[in-house]
Amino acid sequence: MKVLVLGQGGREHAIVHRLAHSPSVTEVHVAPGNSGMKRYALCHDFSWKDQETLIQFCLRTEIEVVIIGPEDPLVAGVADALRERGLLVVGPSAEGARLEGSKIHAKEFMTDAGIPTAAYAIVDTVEGTLQAAAGFTPPYVLKADGLAAGKGVAICKTIEELKNAATDYFDKKIFGAAGERALLEQFTPGWELSYLILTNGTESQVLPIAQDHKRLLDGDEGPNTGGMGTIAPIPIDPSLREQIESRIVQPTLKELTKRGTLFRGFVFFGIMVTPEGPSLLEYNTRLGDPETQVILPLIQDDFGLLMKDLSRGKLRPLNYRPVSAACVILASPGYPDAVKKGVEIRGDIFEETDQRYFLVAGAKQTPQGPWVTDGGRCLCAIGLGDNLKQALDNAYAQSTHAKWDGQLLRRDIGKKFLT
Repeated sequence: MKVLVLGQGGREHAIVHRLAHSPSVTEVHVAPGNSGMKRYALCHDFSWKDQETLIQFCLRTEIEVVIIGPEDPLVAGVADALRERGLLVVGPSAEGARLEGSKIHAKEFMTDAGIPTAAYAIVDTVEGTLQAAAGFTPPYVLKADGLAAGKGVAICKTIEELKNAATDYFDKKIFGAAGERALLEQFTPGWELSYLILTNGTESQVLPIAQDHKRLLDGDEGPNTGGMGTIAPIPIDPSLREQIESRIVQPTLKELTKRGTLFRGFVFFGIMVTPEGPSLLEYNTRLGDPETQVILPLIQDDFGLLMKDLSRGKLRPLNYRPVSAACVILASPGYPDAVKKGVEIRGDIFEETDQRYFLVAGAKQTPQGPWVTDGGRCLCAIGLGDNLKQALDNAYAQSTHAKWDGQLLRRDIGKKFLT
Protein backbone atom coordinates (compact mmCIF):
# COMPACT_ATOMS: atom_id res chain seq x y z
CA MET A 1 0.00 0.00 0.00
CA LYS A 2 0.96 3.64 -0.41
CA VAL A 3 1.26 5.83 2.68
CA LEU A 4 1.62 9.61 2.98
CA VAL A 5 3.26 11.22 6.01
CA LEU A 6 2.73 14.93 6.67
CA GLY A 7 5.65 16.72 8.33
CA GLN A 8 9.36 17.35 8.02
CA GLY A 9 11.08 16.79 11.38
CA GLY A 10 12.79 14.03 13.31
CA ARG A 11 9.50 12.49 14.39
CA GLU A 12 8.32 12.23 10.79
CA HIS A 13 11.68 10.81 9.68
CA ALA A 14 11.26 8.12 12.36
CA ILE A 15 7.78 7.31 11.00
CA VAL A 16 9.08 7.23 7.41
CA HIS A 17 12.00 5.00 8.44
CA ARG A 18 9.66 2.54 10.15
CA LEU A 19 7.19 2.49 7.24
CA ALA A 20 10.02 1.86 4.79
CA HIS A 21 10.82 -1.33 6.70
CA SER A 22 7.17 -2.49 6.78
CA PRO A 23 6.40 -5.42 4.42
CA SER A 24 2.91 -4.12 3.64
CA VAL A 25 4.13 -0.71 2.42
CA THR A 26 5.13 -0.41 -1.22
CA GLU A 27 5.55 3.38 -1.40
CA VAL A 28 6.21 6.00 1.26
CA HIS A 29 5.37 9.60 0.38
CA VAL A 30 6.04 12.60 2.59
CA ALA A 31 5.10 16.28 2.38
CA PRO A 32 7.21 18.27 2.59
CA GLY A 33 9.80 15.93 4.15
CA ASN A 34 13.51 16.69 4.45
CA SER A 35 16.78 15.74 2.78
CA GLY A 36 17.32 12.74 5.02
CA MET A 37 13.99 11.14 4.15
CA LYS A 38 14.74 10.98 0.43
CA ARG A 39 16.53 7.65 0.92
CA TYR A 40 13.26 6.03 1.93
CA ALA A 41 10.44 8.20 0.60
CA LEU A 42 9.25 10.39 -2.25
CA CYS A 43 9.22 13.98 -0.98
CA HIS A 44 6.62 16.43 -2.29
CA ASP A 45 6.91 20.18 -2.01
CA PHE A 46 3.43 21.23 -0.97
CA SER A 47 1.99 22.40 2.33
CA TRP A 48 -0.83 20.84 4.34
CA LYS A 49 -2.30 24.34 4.45
CA ASP A 50 -3.25 23.93 0.78
CA GLN A 51 -5.85 21.32 1.64
CA GLU A 52 -7.31 20.91 -1.85
CA THR A 53 -3.87 20.23 -3.33
CA LEU A 54 -3.27 17.72 -0.55
CA ILE A 55 -6.57 15.96 -1.14
CA GLN A 56 -6.15 15.83 -4.92
CA PHE A 57 -2.63 14.44 -4.51
CA CYS A 58 -3.94 11.65 -2.27
CA LEU A 59 -6.73 10.76 -4.68
CA ARG A 60 -4.52 10.91 -7.77
CA THR A 61 -1.67 8.93 -6.20
CA GLU A 62 -4.06 6.41 -4.59
CA ILE A 63 -2.75 7.00 -1.09
CA GLU A 64 -4.35 4.46 1.26
CA VAL A 65 -3.40 6.00 4.60
CA VAL A 66 -2.34 9.50 5.65
CA ILE A 67 -0.35 9.86 8.88
CA ILE A 68 -0.30 13.40 10.27
CA GLY A 69 2.85 14.06 12.28
CA PRO A 70 2.84 17.62 13.68
CA GLU A 71 0.27 19.27 15.91
CA ASP A 72 -0.53 22.30 13.72
CA PRO A 73 -2.39 20.45 10.93
CA LEU A 74 -4.24 18.37 13.52
CA VAL A 75 -5.47 21.44 15.37
CA ALA A 76 -6.36 23.06 12.03
CA GLY A 77 -8.68 20.13 11.19
CA VAL A 78 -6.75 18.58 8.31
CA ALA A 79 -7.77 15.09 9.45
CA ASP A 80 -11.43 16.11 9.22
CA ALA A 81 -10.99 17.53 5.71
CA LEU A 82 -9.31 14.33 4.50
CA ARG A 83 -11.93 12.07 6.06
CA GLU A 84 -14.72 14.09 4.49
CA ARG A 85 -13.27 13.11 1.09
CA GLY A 86 -13.18 9.42 1.99
CA LEU A 87 -9.49 9.14 2.88
CA LEU A 88 -8.14 7.06 5.77
CA VAL A 89 -6.24 9.13 8.34
CA VAL A 90 -4.20 8.51 11.47
CA GLY A 91 -4.85 11.60 13.56
CA PRO A 92 -7.67 12.96 15.71
CA SER A 93 -10.43 15.28 14.64
CA ALA A 94 -9.95 18.99 15.27
CA GLU A 95 -12.07 18.63 18.40
CA GLY A 96 -9.83 15.82 19.64
CA ALA A 97 -6.71 17.86 18.84
CA ARG A 98 -7.99 20.70 21.06
CA LEU A 99 -6.59 18.69 23.96
CA GLU A 100 -3.22 19.87 22.72
CA GLY A 101 -4.23 23.03 20.93
CA SER A 102 -5.65 24.71 24.05
CA LYS A 103 -4.09 24.26 27.49
CA ILE A 104 -7.22 25.79 29.03
CA HIS A 105 -9.54 23.38 27.22
CA ALA A 106 -7.31 20.48 28.28
CA LYS A 107 -7.43 21.53 31.94
CA GLU A 108 -11.21 21.85 31.86
CA PHE A 109 -11.37 18.42 30.19
CA MET A 110 -9.17 16.93 32.93
CA THR A 111 -11.36 18.49 35.60
CA ASP A 112 -14.55 17.15 34.02
CA ALA A 113 -12.97 13.70 33.73
CA GLY A 114 -11.76 13.71 37.35
CA ILE A 115 -8.11 13.33 36.36
CA PRO A 116 -5.43 14.33 38.91
CA THR A 117 -3.68 17.49 37.77
CA ALA A 118 -2.16 20.62 39.26
CA ALA A 119 -4.32 23.44 40.63
CA TYR A 120 -4.68 26.29 38.13
CA ALA A 121 -6.13 29.68 37.33
CA ILE A 122 -6.94 31.19 33.93
CA VAL A 123 -5.23 34.55 33.41
CA ASP A 124 -5.02 37.10 30.59
CA THR A 125 -3.30 40.19 32.06
CA VAL A 126 -0.16 40.88 34.06
CA GLU A 127 -2.23 42.30 36.91
CA GLY A 128 -4.57 39.33 36.92
CA THR A 129 -1.64 36.93 36.96
CA LEU A 130 -0.07 38.59 39.98
CA GLN A 131 -3.40 38.64 41.81
CA ALA A 132 -3.98 34.95 41.10
CA ALA A 133 -0.43 34.14 42.21
CA ALA A 134 -1.45 34.93 45.79
CA GLY A 135 -3.18 31.53 45.83
CA PHE A 136 -0.06 29.63 44.70
CA THR A 137 3.39 28.94 46.09
CA PRO A 138 6.62 29.38 44.12
CA PRO A 139 7.89 28.22 41.75
CA TYR A 140 5.05 29.37 39.50
CA VAL A 141 4.21 27.78 36.15
CA LEU A 142 2.77 29.94 33.37
CA LYS A 143 1.55 28.17 30.21
CA ALA A 144 0.41 29.91 27.04
CA ASP A 145 -3.02 28.61 26.06
CA GLY A 146 -2.30 27.93 22.38
CA LEU A 147 0.39 26.23 20.33
CA ALA A 148 3.76 27.88 20.87
CA ALA A 149 6.18 25.42 19.25
CA GLY A 150 7.03 23.88 22.60
CA LYS A 151 8.19 27.20 24.05
CA GLY A 152 5.05 28.43 25.80
CA VAL A 153 5.88 27.29 29.34
CA ALA A 154 7.68 29.45 31.90
CA ILE A 155 8.76 28.08 35.29
CA CYS A 156 9.26 31.10 37.52
CA LYS A 157 11.13 30.86 40.82
CA THR A 158 10.03 34.28 42.08
CA ILE A 159 7.09 36.63 41.72
CA GLU A 160 9.36 39.00 39.78
CA GLU A 161 10.15 36.28 37.25
CA LEU A 162 6.42 35.57 36.96
CA LYS A 163 5.72 39.25 36.33
CA ASN A 164 8.35 39.30 33.57
CA ALA A 165 6.91 36.18 31.95
CA ALA A 166 3.36 37.56 32.09
CA THR A 167 4.61 40.79 30.54
CA ASP A 168 6.15 38.80 27.71
CA TYR A 169 2.90 36.91 27.15
CA PHE A 170 0.27 39.63 27.51
CA ASP A 171 2.01 42.94 26.80
CA LYS A 172 4.87 42.06 24.47
CA LYS A 173 2.78 39.25 22.90
CA ILE A 174 5.81 37.08 22.15
CA PHE A 175 3.51 34.15 21.36
CA GLY A 176 0.92 36.16 19.47
CA ALA A 177 -2.63 34.86 19.71
CA ALA A 178 -1.39 31.66 21.39
CA GLY A 179 -0.45 33.69 24.46
CA GLU A 180 -3.51 35.94 24.77
CA ARG A 181 -4.68 33.71 27.61
CA ALA A 182 -2.66 31.44 29.85
CA LEU A 183 -2.77 28.98 32.71
CA LEU A 184 -1.14 29.81 36.00
CA GLU A 185 -0.40 26.44 37.60
CA GLN A 186 0.88 25.19 40.89
CA PHE A 187 4.30 23.64 40.31
CA THR A 188 4.22 19.85 40.67
CA PRO A 189 7.42 18.28 42.05
CA GLY A 190 8.38 14.74 41.10
CA TRP A 191 9.83 12.94 38.10
CA GLU A 192 8.44 12.97 34.60
CA LEU A 193 7.68 10.20 32.13
CA SER A 194 6.16 9.99 28.66
CA TYR A 195 3.18 7.63 28.41
CA LEU A 196 1.82 7.16 24.90
CA ILE A 197 -1.07 5.14 23.58
CA LEU A 198 -2.67 4.15 20.30
CA THR A 199 -6.40 4.72 20.55
CA ASN A 200 -9.62 4.62 18.54
CA GLY A 201 -11.24 6.87 21.14
CA THR A 202 -12.64 4.08 23.29
CA GLU A 203 -9.93 1.39 23.41
CA SER A 204 -6.17 1.77 23.70
CA GLN A 205 -2.84 0.01 23.36
CA VAL A 206 0.05 1.38 25.40
CA LEU A 207 3.35 2.00 23.63
CA PRO A 208 6.76 1.42 25.25
CA ILE A 209 7.26 3.94 28.05
CA ALA A 210 9.91 6.56 27.33
CA GLN A 211 11.66 9.32 29.20
CA ASP A 212 12.68 12.60 27.61
CA HIS A 213 15.47 14.88 28.83
CA LYS A 214 14.08 18.39 28.45
CA ARG A 215 16.85 20.59 29.81
CA LEU A 216 19.65 21.71 27.50
CA LEU A 217 22.60 20.80 29.73
CA ASP A 218 23.87 17.80 31.66
CA GLY A 219 22.38 17.29 35.11
CA ASP A 220 19.03 18.75 33.97
CA GLU A 221 20.46 22.26 33.98
CA GLY A 222 19.86 25.13 31.56
CA PRO A 223 16.73 26.18 29.67
CA ASN A 224 13.87 23.92 28.67
CA THR A 225 14.04 22.56 25.13
CA GLY A 226 11.92 20.40 22.87
CA GLY A 227 13.94 17.46 24.15
CA MET A 228 17.67 16.63 24.10
CA GLY A 229 17.38 12.85 24.15
CA THR A 230 15.18 9.91 25.04
CA ILE A 231 15.36 6.29 26.12
CA ALA A 232 12.85 3.44 25.96
CA PRO A 233 11.55 1.29 27.40
CA ILE A 234 11.94 2.51 30.97
CA PRO A 235 10.95 0.19 33.81
CA ILE A 236 8.16 1.37 36.09
CA ASP A 237 6.47 -0.31 39.00
CA PRO A 238 3.35 -2.28 37.97
CA SER A 239 1.33 -0.39 40.57
CA LEU A 240 2.32 2.94 38.97
CA ARG A 241 1.29 1.66 35.56
CA GLU A 242 -2.08 0.58 36.99
CA GLN A 243 -2.59 4.02 38.54
CA ILE A 244 -1.79 5.75 35.24
CA GLU A 245 -4.29 3.56 33.42
CA SER A 246 -7.08 3.80 36.00
CA ARG A 247 -6.68 7.47 37.00
CA ILE A 248 -5.60 9.06 33.72
CA VAL A 249 -5.90 6.94 30.57
CA GLN A 250 -9.30 5.34 31.12
CA PRO A 251 -10.97 8.56 32.39
CA THR A 252 -9.60 10.33 29.28
CA LEU A 253 -11.14 7.74 26.94
CA LYS A 254 -14.39 7.75 28.88
CA GLU A 255 -14.64 11.54 28.58
CA LEU A 256 -13.84 11.43 24.84
CA THR A 257 -16.62 8.86 24.38
CA LYS A 258 -19.03 10.92 26.47
CA ARG A 259 -18.38 13.96 24.29
CA GLY A 260 -18.63 11.97 21.04
CA THR A 261 -15.14 13.04 19.97
CA LEU A 262 -13.64 11.22 16.99
CA PHE A 263 -10.12 10.14 17.89
CA ARG A 264 -8.07 7.72 15.81
CA GLY A 265 -4.44 8.27 16.56
CA PHE A 266 -2.03 8.80 19.40
CA VAL A 267 -2.34 10.40 22.82
CA PHE A 268 0.81 11.50 24.61
CA PHE A 269 0.34 11.89 28.36
CA GLY A 270 2.98 14.06 29.99
CA ILE A 271 2.93 12.65 33.51
CA MET A 272 4.59 13.85 36.70
CA VAL A 273 5.04 11.08 39.25
CA THR A 274 4.56 12.53 42.74
CA PRO A 275 4.50 10.96 46.22
CA GLU A 276 0.68 11.04 45.94
CA GLY A 277 0.71 9.24 42.58
CA PRO A 278 0.71 10.26 38.91
CA SER A 279 -0.46 13.76 37.96
CA LEU A 280 -1.22 14.79 34.39
CA LEU A 281 0.81 17.76 33.13
CA GLU A 282 -0.45 17.93 29.56
CA TYR A 283 -1.83 16.12 26.55
CA ASN A 284 -0.26 15.91 23.14
CA THR A 285 -2.47 14.46 20.43
CA ARG A 286 0.29 13.01 18.27
CA LEU A 287 3.50 11.08 18.70
CA GLY A 288 6.18 12.81 20.74
CA ASP A 289 9.44 14.23 19.46
CA PRO A 290 11.97 12.77 20.30
CA GLU A 291 9.98 9.93 21.95
CA THR A 292 8.90 8.56 18.55
CA GLN A 293 12.52 7.99 17.60
CA VAL A 294 12.97 5.41 20.39
CA ILE A 295 9.47 3.93 20.53
CA LEU A 296 8.96 2.90 16.91
CA PRO A 297 12.11 0.72 16.65
CA LEU A 298 10.74 -1.38 19.52
CA ILE A 299 7.53 -2.34 17.68
CA GLN A 300 7.86 -5.76 16.08
CA ASP A 301 4.62 -5.68 14.07
CA ASP A 302 4.14 -4.44 10.52
CA PHE A 303 3.80 -0.72 11.25
CA GLY A 304 1.98 0.00 8.00
CA LEU A 305 -0.78 -2.47 8.85
CA LEU A 306 -1.02 -1.08 12.39
CA MET A 307 -1.58 2.39 10.97
CA LYS A 308 -4.14 1.24 8.40
CA ASP A 309 -6.12 -0.60 11.09
CA LEU A 310 -5.93 2.44 13.38
CA SER A 311 -7.20 4.73 10.62
CA ARG A 312 -10.28 2.47 10.43
CA GLY A 313 -10.79 2.52 14.18
CA LYS A 314 -9.42 -0.97 14.74
CA LEU A 315 -6.72 -1.81 17.29
CA ARG A 316 -4.62 -4.93 17.08
CA PRO A 317 -2.43 -6.26 19.92
CA LEU A 318 1.12 -4.91 19.84
CA ASN A 319 4.24 -7.06 19.95
CA TYR A 320 7.61 -5.63 20.95
CA ARG A 321 11.21 -6.47 20.22
CA PRO A 322 13.26 -7.38 23.32
CA VAL A 323 15.68 -4.47 22.82
CA SER A 324 16.36 -1.00 24.21
CA ALA A 325 16.60 2.23 22.22
CA ALA A 326 18.29 5.56 22.86
CA CYS A 327 18.24 8.89 21.06
CA VAL A 328 20.84 11.64 21.51
CA ILE A 329 19.96 15.00 19.99
CA LEU A 330 22.65 17.04 18.23
CA ALA A 331 21.61 20.69 18.31
CA SER A 332 22.62 23.95 16.65
CA PRO A 333 24.70 26.63 18.39
CA GLY A 334 22.40 29.06 20.18
CA TYR A 335 19.61 26.53 20.72
CA PRO A 336 16.92 26.97 22.02
CA ASP A 337 16.78 30.79 21.89
CA ALA A 338 19.06 32.06 19.11
CA VAL A 339 19.49 29.17 16.69
CA LYS A 340 22.29 29.54 14.17
CA LYS A 341 21.42 28.05 10.79
CA GLY A 342 23.65 27.33 7.84
CA VAL A 343 26.59 25.92 9.81
CA GLU A 344 28.35 23.27 7.73
CA ILE A 345 28.12 19.72 9.06
CA ARG A 346 31.26 17.60 8.83
CA GLY A 347 30.92 13.84 8.57
CA ASP A 348 28.59 11.31 6.98
CA ILE A 349 24.88 11.66 7.71
CA PHE A 350 24.23 8.28 6.08
CA GLU A 351 26.79 6.36 8.13
CA GLU A 352 24.78 3.59 9.81
CA THR A 353 24.51 -0.03 10.91
CA ASP A 354 21.59 -2.14 12.08
CA GLN A 355 22.28 -0.89 15.61
CA ARG A 356 22.85 2.81 15.00
CA TYR A 357 21.80 5.49 12.51
CA PHE A 358 20.83 9.15 12.13
CA LEU A 359 17.36 10.57 11.75
CA VAL A 360 17.29 14.08 10.29
CA ALA A 361 15.35 16.83 12.07
CA GLY A 362 16.64 20.37 11.44
CA ALA A 363 19.36 19.81 8.83
CA LYS A 364 19.44 19.92 5.05
CA GLN A 365 21.68 19.05 2.15
CA THR A 366 22.62 22.01 -0.01
CA PRO A 367 22.55 21.87 -3.84
CA GLN A 368 26.36 21.94 -3.72
CA GLY A 369 26.40 18.75 -1.63
CA PRO A 370 27.40 19.64 1.94
CA TRP A 371 24.90 19.36 4.78
CA VAL A 372 24.17 22.38 6.99
CA THR A 373 22.20 23.06 10.15
CA ASP A 374 18.65 24.22 9.42
CA GLY A 375 16.91 24.29 12.79
CA GLY A 376 17.38 23.97 16.53
CA ARG A 377 17.57 20.21 16.90
CA CYS A 378 19.46 19.03 13.82
CA LEU A 379 20.13 15.31 14.04
CA CYS A 380 18.91 12.40 16.16
CA ALA A 381 21.62 9.82 16.84
CA ILE A 382 19.77 6.54 17.38
CA GLY A 383 21.23 3.51 19.12
CA LEU A 384 19.72 0.07 19.68
CA GLY A 385 20.99 -2.71 21.95
CA ASP A 386 20.16 -5.73 24.04
CA ASN A 387 20.07 -3.42 27.05
CA LEU A 388 20.08 0.30 27.80
CA LYS A 389 23.86 0.54 28.12
CA GLN A 390 24.39 -0.98 24.69
CA ALA A 391 21.75 1.30 23.18
CA LEU A 392 23.35 4.40 24.71
CA ASP A 393 26.85 3.31 23.68
CA ASN A 394 25.60 2.90 20.10
CA ALA A 395 23.78 6.25 20.11
CA TYR A 396 26.85 8.12 21.36
CA ALA A 397 29.05 6.23 18.88
CA GLN A 398 26.71 7.34 16.11
CA SER A 399 26.87 10.95 17.33
CA THR A 400 30.60 11.10 16.52
CA HIS A 401 29.90 10.76 12.79
CA ALA A 402 28.56 14.33 12.46
CA LYS A 403 30.22 17.43 13.84
CA TRP A 404 29.84 21.18 13.43
CA ASP A 405 31.11 24.30 15.12
CA GLY A 406 29.17 25.08 18.30
CA GLN A 407 27.41 21.71 18.34
CA LEU A 408 25.35 21.04 21.47
CA LEU A 409 24.57 17.64 22.98
CA ARG A 410 24.09 16.16 26.42
CA ARG A 411 26.45 13.49 27.68
CA ASP A 412 24.16 12.10 30.38
CA ILE A 413 21.13 10.82 28.47
CA GLY A 414 19.68 7.83 30.33
CA LYS A 415 22.43 7.91 32.95
CA LYS A 416 20.08 7.74 35.94
CA PHE A 417 18.58 4.51 34.62
CA LEU A 418 21.97 2.86 34.25
CA THR A 419 22.35 2.90 38.02
